[in-house]
Amino acid sequence: MTLHIDTVPDLDRPGIGAVLASTWDVGTPERQDAAVAAITRTWESRPWPADGPVAYSVFKGTDGASLLHLSQWRDISDYDAFVERHRTERNTEIDEAVPGIRRLVLDKYTPYRAGSRDPERVPGAFVTVEVEFDGPDPARQREWIDTVFTALGSDPAPHPGGISGHFHTSLDGTKVLNFAQWNSVQDHIDALAAPGDGVGSPSPEWARVHGFPGVVGGGVRRWLPGVSLGAA
Repeated sequence: MTLHIDTVPDLDRPGIGAVLASTWDVGTPERQDAAVAAITRTWESRPWPADGPVAYSVFKGTDGASLLHLSQWRDISDYDAFVERHRTERNTEIDEAVPGIRRLVLDKYTPYRAGSRDPERVPGAFVTVEVEFDGPDPARQREWIDTVFTALGSDPAPHPGGISGHFHTSLDGTKVLNFAQWNSVQDHIDALAAPGDGVGSPSPEWARVHGFPGVVGGGVRRWLPGVSLGAA
């Protein structure tokens, strides 16, 4: 299989059973760029593995220090096989090019629901919204996401800069990840500054989202496109 290189991933591709999200700390904007280049070279120099991801994308944090890795897999068993056969040699080559990378966290998800206002719009920024619950409960994960979709569907004034949201439930039952696409970083900043608690309007539906029982943590982070790799 040959390699296809882009900057924006296809988040609506069919047949995805698992999505992995990992965060690295590389320290500086220069090292962000160097790491993205090293990742691209490392994958470009090898055949795309038959047991590899369907797609693998890297995003640069607006903090100037972090990288987000989002990989899409047919099944979590493919990831396990890839780790056993391929990951070490690839990480070693990347570490030789950019020494001192700190690999912070790896979470495993499955896609649940997605919504898009205009699939033809090309995002200039990405936002991750992570929600953590006080214990594993797959039904509660899905209920929280469904509550968000109810709020989105009834929002009287959604910010025009939002393009899409792709919601995932963690395999351990404790987290939800929304990987959202936006026109720009500034659009997301402006949406957060508008009246209301977060991006949504000050509506009863959004109040139910923000007061959802069992939520104990989470966070919002903004990212810029880095590279998106896949089998052509």
